[in-house]
Amino acid sequence: MATSANSPSKPGWREVLAALRHRKTGYMLLFGFAAGLPYALLLGTLYAWLSDAEIDLETMGVFSLIGLAYAFKFLWSPALDRVNLPFMRRLGKRKQWIVTAQLFLGASLVTLSQLDPVGALGWFSLLAGLGAFASATQDVVIDAWRVDVADEVATIDILSTVYQMGYRLAALAGGALALVMAERTSWPTVYLTMGAILLVVGILGLWAPDTDASVIEAIEGENDDEHGLRQAGQVTPRVRGWALAGVGALWGWALIVVGVFMVRSLGSTPEARPDSVEFITRMGPLIVIATVVIPAFIAAWLVRQEKTGRNLLAASQPARSKGDRILDHLYRALVLPLTEFVGRMGWSLVLVLALVLTYRITDSVWGTFAYPFYLGELEYSKDEVAFASKFFGVGAVVLGLALGGYLLTALGRMQTLLLGAILAALTNLLYADLSVGGHGLAVASRFTGFSWAVEALGSDVRMAKLLLAIGLENLAIGIAGAAFVAWLSSIVAKGYSAVQYALLSSLTMLVGTLGRGALGQMIEERGYFDVFILTTAIGGVAVVLVIIEWMRSARKERLLPPDPEVSRAVPDSA
Repeated sequence: MATSANSPSKPGWREVLAALRHRKTGYMLLFGFAAGLPYALLLGTLYAWLSDAEIDLETMGVFSLIGLAYAFKFLWSPALDRVNLPFMRRLGKRKQWIVTAQLFLGASLVTLSQLDPVGALGWFSLLAGLGAFASATQDVVIDAWRVDVADEVATIDILSTVYQMGYRLAALAGGALALVMAERTSWPTVYLTMGAILLVVGILGLWAPDTDASVIEAIEGENDDEHGLRQAGQVTPRVRGWALAGVGALWGWALIVVGVFMVRSLGSTPEARPDSVEFITRMGPLIVIATVVIPAFIAAWLVRQEKTGRNLLAASQPARSKGDRILDHLYRALVLPLTEFVGRMGWSLVLVLALVLTYRITDSVWGTFAYPFYLGELEYSKDEVAFASKFFGVGAVVLGLALGGYLLTALGRMQTLLLGAILAALTNLLYADLSVGGHGLAVASRFTGFSWAVEALGSDVRMAKLLLAIGLENLAIGIAGAAFVAWLSSIVAKGYSAVQYALLSSLTMLVGTLGRGALGQMIEERGYFDVFILTTAIGGVAVVLVIIEWMRSARKERLLPPDPEVSRAVPDSA
């Protein structure tokens, strides 16, 4: 396949530096920061404010439900792909949503800073929930923007790495920096400051580049007959209508279920409030089946109709009414992204989904139990854990992202994806060693001189073991994260990126959420050592899947002829 913006050759340092100076790269860093800041403030730091306000734990548990907006953000992603905001369309297909979400988030945080969490708890929780919804919406559109604007200079690999750097820096600002500010000023001052920052980012976003609408429309087929829907050779409107009704009913059911649960949780007394863990465990898999698995089978059936020549129009049949045009619009929004993805990937979609579900599960499942492990099992102090995880750990992640970005350009996407999978799996063994005394880490720390450096700073070997484990794990997370987001961005299609990327990234988050209950039970019954051995094994499965995906994508590149035109689907290997 010809080299393109999304399937780059291995450039030298000049090309990499040129990409880092590119206007799109600068805005990607800014948008990454804008995506990570509200997530840190609404799903982490907010609990510190509520604790200082002496809000009871039962009530604080309700605030954790706003995180569902991030897990199920794909449910409204079709609207973000197809709907234009009034008076904002001229900003661009993606930018109109990005700027609106950022300005809304900034205004929400500023308003939140003026509320008393005790005296106005209802408004406080409502605003936090709306903020989480806007933040999740922003994430969907920023992911789509990254895919759509990538070119030969600002490649998808560079943009993906820079995005995560901005996101991690925002996590540091919205976490550790916010806590330091709150200690010296007040929580209202912290949220007022952070809200003002997002308002500035939203204003700066007005000048961000966006993909030309004509390019996206050509990719989607709205200016030609490729997906005119009613041209000769297209699936008949009647069959499309049944498919749309089926997929729409399933997605509508999922939206209603999540919406009703959120309303009941936020509006009920503690006694009548539904169990969030039970909901996620019981309804989570059903929602995935209803919104991903069954629609994928429906999309595969539609693709087969086209390939076998069944239920196709013999001649063009223009839309005769406004109702026909509305149905076509809904079909483009909800079903066409699925048929495009299934039609392009074929049976390899099973491999892709398996890799999506396993690649990041080792750190997404284990992350919930990190603090109980550090504080309870190993009995480190809160100050020690805060320094190791929030400062040293974040620095290691950013370093890993920088290294991952370099490896993406120097080695290639699939090579870096494989290296990231291997490192992410093996670093679980560091925690396995730490859980039984950390003797291996102690030897490695002394051999490398790391213990000497830590002791020179006034600490001891015990702290050196924790720093070494967290540092190496976060370094691996940075490399794996850079490669995974770049790969995930590369397998979605321009024009359909909002729906396709949101679906895949939500699956990554959901599988970690669904597995935490079983992992917690295993910790109770067998201890941490066995859990870390299990997560290492799961990481090994991801390594095998990456090798198979590498072989598949390499074979695909060999078979496809060069294409100098803008590809409707982004290539999926470097």
